[in-house]
Amino acid sequence: MFAHNKRLQYTVRVTEPNPGLANLMLEQFGGPQGELAAAMRYFTQAVSEDDPGRKDMLFDIATEELSHLEVIGHIVAMLNKGCKGELAEAVDSEAELYRKLHGAGNDSHVTQVLYGGGTPLVNSAGVPWTAAYIDTIGEPTADLRSNIAAEARAKIVYERLIALTDDPGVKEALGFLMTREIAHQKSFEKALYAISPNFPPGKMPGDPRFANTYFNMSQGAGEVRGSWNQGENWDFVSDREKQMAVDGGSGEAEVRLPAKDVDVLRQMAERTMSDPNIDPPTGAELGMGNQTLADGMTVQPGAQPSPGAPKLH
Repeated sequence: MFAHNKRLQYTVRVTEPNPGLANLMLEQFGGPQGELAAAMRYFTQAVSEDDPGRKDMLFDIATEELSHLEVIGHIVAMLNKGCKGELAEAVDSEAELYRKLHGAGNDSHVTQVLYGGGTPLVNSAGVPWTAAYIDTIGEPTADLRSNIAAEARAKIVYERLIALTDDPGVKEALGFLMTREIAHQKSFEKALYAISPNFPPGKMPGDPRFANTYFNMSQGAGEVRGSWNQGENWDFVSDREKQMAVDGGSGEAEVRLPAKDVDVLRQMAERTMSDPNIDPPTGAELGMGNQTLADGMTVQPGAQPSPGAPKLH
């Protein structure tokens, strides 16, 4: 069960209203890297997790992410306080109210008008939250890596939001949330490496013929060799011929079909076969009518100007 405590996990202090900044903060409220997405990702993983340690950790972090959602929601609400009342009571003239919502690069007018300065589950562009943000696949060695990456992306978004505000209280709260992303990354990494072996993800090993091969597919100026493609762990392949049909087969797409299907496909191929030896007039050519060239010559529909002839105009 869940039990709510009215005290926030971190104290939020906002110096003055700023609807534009509030709109940006929605990225961490209802965006793909936001707190709701994180909470739902870890909660759904926890429900189906069989390992007691990982299950406990995932429930703990999922619940904390809901606390972070609450912090971000309060930041958004307080940054919107002034404009929310002004919009509701129409205390200013239409032009002045529009200027406040739209001026100085503030693009929050959509969320202000649609949601009245509230805390909608949308991102900063007004796109509604979606469960498509949750990329859980049900394999701990894959999901933990995805969780690590999700926390890393969230940290970067918080860094950028911190750089955009000069409100010390908002900066402080965002700094706390950013730091907790680091702590969660550490927990997920420990949980990942507590599984041995954990690479490659899943159960099946890779085909040893290809597991240590690096195909140099983009060749030319700017090629760089490093630990990711050279050394005793890598077979570096630049030869174009050796990059094709690497299984030793023909490199063609083949399928075995019943005789009945082969006959039907042959009939379709014969019916739709093109004739490379004809040049039929097309609707585009017929629709052009007579065209006059720059030197006054007239070209009939379907006729071909000689090489080097001036262009139609």
